[in-house]
Amino acid sequence: MENKPHKTILNLVINVIIPATILTKFSTDNYLGPTTGVLVAVSFPATYGLFDLIKNQKWNFISILGVISVLLTGGLALLKLNAIWFAVKESAIPLIIAIAILVSTRTKYSFLQTLILNPKLFDMDLINQAIEKNNTQIYSQKLFFKATWLIAFSFLLSAALNFFLAIFILKSPVDTPEFNIELGKMTALSFPVIMIPVTSSLLFTIWYLMSGLKKATGLNTEKMIKINK
Repeated sequence: MENKPHKTILNLVINVIIPATILTKFSTDNYLGPTTGVLVAVSFPATYGLFDLIKNQKWNFISILGVISVLLTGGLALLKLNAIWFAVKESAIPLIIAIAILVSTRTKYSFLQTLILNPKLFDMDLINQAIEKNNTQIYSQKLFFKATWLIAFSFLLSAALNFFLAIFILKSPVDTPEFNIELGKMTALSFPVIMIPVTSSLLFTIWYLMSGLKKATGLNTEKMIKINK
């Protein structure tokens, strides 16, 4: 079994701590320089992300966008574009995810049913049978629709927070040690400033969904979730 706490720490080190340290401490002319500093900093999360995708073969939409986001940071640095484009990039990825989540409701690959109400985690046969038995199909459809919008809202919130955090921090000209330091601060601050409210929003959505499913099915959590299966 995969050691999830260990992987969480590794993700934090590679995606946040190492890039932030390189950008804030080793991007001056005495060390790597501004451009090389950015490229070295993004190489860690980019390489790790690609390696993780290839190793686990989890080529899902969000993982791919995460790698693209990191690579775009390096590309913007090479092109020496204005800082506003970094802010746009930071907000674009979660915005695309939010749109994709809403669009997925029109397809047979609903985000909610694919990543949250996954048959590997939930006994969907039992849940659907209980919904049909209790004649709560309309209630369940409305529940799933609202839960999907709540998930999309969490990513819209992330997009807004990403944009304003970038605008607030990135003040210096691109391709300067000062800009790299600011980019490093943004990388470090993005974890608590963005992840805490977004994670709270997602946890509320899961609680809302589970509470609604209990009402719709009459089942408790233990029966709905495939524990140790």
